[in-house]
Amino acid sequence: MHEPVVTTTPADLSVWPASATEPRPGDLAVGGVPLAEVADRFGTPVYVLDENEVRERCRTYRHAFPDAEVLYAAKAFLCRAMVHWAEEEGLGLDVCSAGELELAVTTGFPPERIVLHGNAKSPRDLETALRLGVGRIVIDSPSEIARLAAAVGPDGHQKVMVRVVPGISAGGHEKIRTGTDDQKFGLPIADGYAQHAIARILDQPQLRLTGLHCHLGSQITSVKPFLAAVRRVVGLMARLYEQHGLVLPELDLGGGHGIAYRPGEAALDLTALARRVRAELSDACTAAGLPVPRLIIEPGRAVVGPAGIAVYRVLAVKKTGDHTFVAVDGGMSDNPRPALYGVRYAPRLIGRAGAAPTAPVTVVGRHCEAGDVLAADVELPSDVRPGDLLAVPVAGAYHLSMASGYNLVGRPPVTAVRDGHVRLLVRRESLDDIRRRDVGL
Repeated sequence: MHEPVVTTTPADLSVWPASATEPRPGDLAVGGVPLAEVADRFGTPVYVLDENEVRERCRTYRHAFPDAEVLYAAKAFLCRAMVHWAEEEGLGLDVCSAGELELAVTTGFPPERIVLHGNAKSPRDLETALRLGVGRIVIDSPSEIARLAAAVGPDGHQKVMVRVVPGISAGGHEKIRTGTDDQKFGLPIADGYAQHAIARILDQPQLRLTGLHCHLGSQITSVKPFLAAVRRVVGLMARLYEQHGLVLPELDLGGGHGIAYRPGEAALDLTALARRVRAELSDACTAAGLPVPRLIIEPGRAVVGPAGIAVYRVLAVKKTGDHTFVAVDGGMSDNPRPALYGVRYAPRLIGRAGAAPTAPVTVVGRHCEAGDVLAADVELPSDVRPGDLLAVPVAGAYHLSMASGYNLVGRPPVTAVRDGHVRLLVRRESLDDIRRRDVGL
């Protein structure tokens, strides 16, 4: 066990977990555990999750939205420990596949507190959801209505929601904006498509429509798009009441709450979001003559992202023209986000203090792609060398969950730190794991 180290958190650790300390220059500890020690014990690359940071972020959401239902978006990162933490902290779950659903339920999570999403649910997804008794299924396309009703059967009942598209562009990159009419998710409000689908659902006695769902995108740092979404969705609720006498008890505003990946970047103000969304929802419903529905929100990245760190070992340093490339033992197979939509990180040398001034370098991965870049034009000590350790903060979301088998490198392990202890949550994917899946010759 390590004695907790109490030090002042420097400004350049602002995007690290609250427990991050620098007991000596160049050393970095999280949850009371030196990151260099985690790397030595479990190898690299390795993911480190600060359990207390995850739990505290769950509590922050519960306190900011005391009257709402908070669902953790499992797509950001899921393992059995994460399921357990979310349940203990009073969150529900938002899952997108039979795999995520089964992992949660077999871990002991109550299925009635789970919502199943997906723009193209497979027969197995729906069968698993019904067999396990999932709380709600979000209908994303008209073709799902008849399929789901048939799967439920004439004597069964299933709570459903409808994902609508409010026609609002929000998010940090065009590839993660999902509130506009020109992408694959949901049913547009503007052209009446959503209303038509809802009328079809009301004709299915097996399906109980409990509310509307919308998700605007990811990495949203302004409150305004959420307020616009509230107005447009409540407008649809008012039309449904006029046409069908329908009063829906739930409104799901999705997630997409933006976080800072580098010091100085903007993040969504959660307190302002909660206050202003509550007021906007109340005013819009009063104007429409409707009771205020129960709010549901689905944070994922904002819960687990800032709690995670990726630790790599430097394999090579190469100077090419005016550029210095620092190559590490991971890359796009364990973090495809920079290659997919240009995300920028702030890696840090750990395990020793740099003895030279900083200089701009590009941190690259080990894979056979020119686009395998983890961090472009970042400042690191100019004496960085093979064998050094680099730690990347804000690595808890959409890293391991989007990891691939490229170059058959194997996915990294996940560890958890808390109160001076470190433990393994997900073991490293081995070459034996990869070989066992290959059954042909």
